[in-house]
Amino acid sequence: MKKLKLGFPKGSLQDSTVELFRKAGTRISVSSRSYYPISDDEELEIMLVRSQEMARYVQDGFFDAGLTGYDWICESGAKVKEICELNYAKSGFRPVRWVLAVPEDSKIKSIKDLQGKRVATELLNYTKKYFAKNKVKADIEFSWGATEAKAGKLVDAIVELTETGSSLRANKLRVIDEMLSSTTRFIANTVAFEDAWKKEKIESMSLLLRGALATEGMVGLKMNVPLQFLEKISAVLPALKKPTISQLSDKNWVALEIIIEERTVKKIIPALKRSGATDIIEYPLNKIIY
Repeated sequence: MKKLKLGFPKGSLQDSTVELFRKAGTRISVSSRSYYPISDDEELEIMLVRSQEMARYVQDGFFDAGLTGYDWICESGAKVKEICELNYAKSGFRPVRWVLAVPEDSKIKSIKDLQGKRVATELLNYTKKYFAKNKVKADIEFSWGATEAKAGKLVDAIVELTETGSSLRANKLRVIDEMLSSTTRFIANTVAFEDAWKKEKIESMSLLLRGALATEGMVGLKMNVPLQFLEKISAVLPALKKPTISQLSDKNWVALEIIIEERTVKKIIPALKRSGATDIIEYPLNKIIY
């Protein structure tokens, strides 16, 4: 049987990626004692790897495809085929940011003020390039962890990853520059992508993953509607597209189905009921394929 070697992100993206694959139709089971997850897709051969290393291993052909952050693609300089962007992170569906931060009481106001200063970060290569682009010479060192604690004590500034900014605020740090915005990317080895079977498998996975991600915050609604109230009810609905309308056996009634944002449901359902809709059903979505 043909196999697609897939690099699966270990660490902060792991749980959210397992859930995304589940919605896309592939169940993946990860054991705390193994680096080889089990999948119900027999055509996948999966291995857990840190996002920081993923792009390099995909480039070198150890994996046919993998998921990692755009930041780590930039950091590694790896030459890979980007299949699609998947806008999700550890705790939300927004890009993460690499920011240049200093203590709140620091006199440093911009990157220019870091001339000759010391900066700590895990994103070493990209940070060096960013400082060179801004014509600032600083001592940029790799941080092995606890980077936020070093600001103002061991170094003058840090370049750190943030999703909400809460950790920076808790450590009394102030952002002076946003260096890079990053989202998760589905990437492939350039040689593997030339193989017809692997290309089709990768593109099919991309379609389903994007479809699963598109459902975030969305639900389906269906209901029965008297024809005499159809125009009134249609005016209430904030659908992605025009609602699907099907004739019922009673010619005076139709079935109406739409996709809407979940946050609007609590307002929409009472309004629909008041406008004459009956048998209203709300249901979750796994995939939306555009």
